[in-house]
Amino acid sequence: MFKRAKRKVPGLNTSSTADISFMLLILFLVTTSMEVDEGLERQLPPMEKEKTEAPTMVDARLVLKFQILADNELQLNDKPMTLQTVRQTVENFVASKGKKHIIQIQTDRKASYNTYFSLQNEIVAAYNNLRNKRAEQLYGKQYQLCTVEQQIQIAEEIPQRISEVYEVKAINGEEGGTQ
Repeated sequence: MFKRAKRKVPGLNTSSTADISFMLLILFLVTTSMEVDEGLERQLPPMEKEKTEAPTMVDARLVLKFQILADNELQLNDKPMTLQTVRQTVENFVASKGKKHIIQIQTDRKASYNTYFSLQNEIVAAYNNLRNKRAEQLYGKQYQLCTVEQQIQIAEEIPQRISEVYEVKAINGEEGGTQ
């Protein structure tokens, strides 16, 4: 009898879908931030199983002792100092003591990471300056431009000898000494 007329459902226009998704991708890439790893570039010695070392006696004259107190005050051998003088102090100390020097860092738990990292950066910058000077003397170029063998030789002449002292607590909660 009465037949309903068949209507065609119009198709969706998908020609701009790729353009829209590309624009959204660009939007997310521009608005999001890429996290960059921050930290200290250190190569720790490999952990040796079942080997304990007896404490080594060190001449106090070969140790440069930095302390960061809870209020972020920096001290050198128990005397106040500024972060701006760390680089030159470390350069002079390492140059005068040679391979046997030790730079000791003791940080209070309440000190900020910014102060700690700033101190570490200044110490590493001092080592880099010394290595650059030595590379200029030996090879007439900066340390970074030297070959791997040359860098190893200079690193052996001017080793980074940084020791960190941590406060430790006894298992039963009583105060412990330093490690």
